[in-house]
Amino acid sequence: MSKIISIVIIQAVISFTFFPLSYSDNNLIETTCKKTPFFDLCVSTLKSDPRSSTADVAGLALIAADSVKAKALATLNQVTGLIKSATDPKLLKALNHCFDSYNNILQVDIAAAIQAIVKRDSKFAVNSATDAANKAQGCDNGFANPPKSPISNGNKAVHDLSVVLESIAKLF
Repeated sequence: MSKIISIVIIQAVISFTFFPLSYSDNNLIETTCKKTPFFDLCVSTLKSDPRSSTADVAGLALIAADSVKAKALATLNQVTGLIKSATDPKLLKALNHCFDSYNNILQVDIAAAIQAIVKRDSKFAVNSATDAANKAQGCDNGFANPPKSPISNGNKAVHDLSVVLESIAKLF
C-alpha cells in the first residue's frame, strides 16, 4: 500500500513540475506586462514570439527590444520611400530629421539596449529605451500641423514599444 501511495505522490510531483510550463510563462508575461503602461501591446508582442515560452524577464526584454528594432526598421524604410517622393521642403526637412532619428534608434539606442540586457545592466537598458521613445516622439513632433506626420502610426508603435522595453528593463 505504501508503494502505491509513493508512486501516486511521485506522479503528482512530476505532473505539477512539468505540466504548468505554459501557465507559468503566461503568468510571467502577464505579471511583467502589468508593470508597463501598454499592457495589451506588451502581452501581444511577447506572446507572438516563441522565445517567450522559455524566457526570464531579461529574455522578455530582449524580445521587446527586437520588436522595437523591427518596427523602427519598417518605419525607417517608410521614411526612405517618402523622402524619394517628397517635393514640399518642410515635409522633406521633417522626413530627413526622422531618417536621422531612426538611424540613431537602430544603430545606437536599440543596439545599446540589447547589449545592456545581455550584460544585465538595467539602468543602461532603460536609458537606451527612453532615448528611442523620445526620438520616435520627436520625429512625430517635427511635422507642421498641417500636414500631419505621414508616419504617425510607425512613430507611435516605436514609441510605445520602447516604453514597454523601458518598463521591462526596470524589472531585472
